Amino acid sequence: MAWSRGLARFNKRVTNRVQGVWAPWLPPWAMIVHKGRKSGRVYRTPVVAARSGDRLSVVLWYGERADWVRNVLAADGAEVVRAGRTMTLHGPRVVDASDPAVGAVVRRVALRNRVLVGELGE
Repeated sequence: MAWSRGLARFNKRVTNRVQGVWAPWLPPWAMIVHKGRKSGRVYRTPVVAARSGDRLSVVLWYGERADWVRNVLAADGAEVVRAGRTMTLHGPRVVDASDPAVGAVVRRVALRNRVLVGELGE
């Protein structure tokens, strides 16, 4: 059950800028650093994410058609800044919250939303 596109546009212009101040430093927040598919421009998107071993699970509140998700999937990865550390996200894929690859914390908060899962590396 993805949130509305109107809310997504508001958050992209207003809320994300505020969350960007603490997202790279304060788990469960993280900052996804990705390149635009067409523009090649670098974007920084704050997300709610949980780490389970070498795997990162990110709740897709706005669904898998969100620009940042499409950018990460097209590039087959992105950089993730979490708890002040920069890591690389490899092999991202979109799965249901019930998938065994999804961490327990994200499974509880994701509700009926899909989840982006990928492997972390340095």
